[in-house]
Amino acid sequence: MRLPLDDIHLHRVDPALNMRRFYSLTLHPTLFGGVSVIRNWGRIGTNGQAMIETFDDPEEAHRALRRLGTIKKRRGYRVPDAGSTCGSFIG
Repeated sequence: MRLPLDDIHLHRVDPALNMRRFYSLTLHPTLFGGVSVIRNWGRIGTNGQAMIETFDDPEEAHRALRRLGTIKKRRGYRVPDAGSTCGSFIG
């Protein structure tokens, strides 16, 4: 099963608050025909934390990914610029 590229990578940088965070959402197929939404978050430059949520229906996984991305954007996370000097997380 091929999944459309719906990976979401967001940053929230606020020097006044000493805040440099990343939030990443990716979709991965499972061995049994489902789809997992993998969330990874933390301070930029660290591995951060991860959570995996599995869905039987691929459309339900896509909706969850878009919903989580929208929530994070409301909280101040933004897509990093191509020339951003924020750094990247170590993987």
